[in-house]
Amino acid sequence: MIGEDKVIRFGGCKSGQACTLVLRGASNHVLDEAERSLHDAICVLTQTLKETRTICGGGCTEMLMAQAIENEVPHVAGKASLAMEAFCKALRQMPTIMADNAGFDSNQLVTELRAAHNSGSGDR
Repeated sequence: MIGEDKVIRFGGCKSGQACTLVLRGASNHVLDEAERSLHDAICVLTQTLKETRTICGGGCTEMLMAQAIENEVPHVAGKASLAMEAFCKALRQMPTIMADNAGFDSNQLVTELRAAHNSGSGDR
């Protein structure tokens, strides 16, 4: 039983080609959001199976871009160098924002990420 509704569960389908999910919610709005979230998750899974290549996440790419731009700043004169430095600062905020949104200690994680990149272990 799910709530007060009786449900029949089928198991052991050959090749796992059939699947039914039952969503329950307090309101239609909650059900619509749950359905959209489930659809998004299935789409991500489908794309992951189709395209198996990956890139580093968690702000790694942004830190690498900031590091590359920062290395070019001494070779640029004038206001362009100030703009490049500001862009580096903005790029370095991305890992901080992601860590904060995930509920982690962003200061600790970002300093560890920056140290890893500066030591050369971030190139892999």
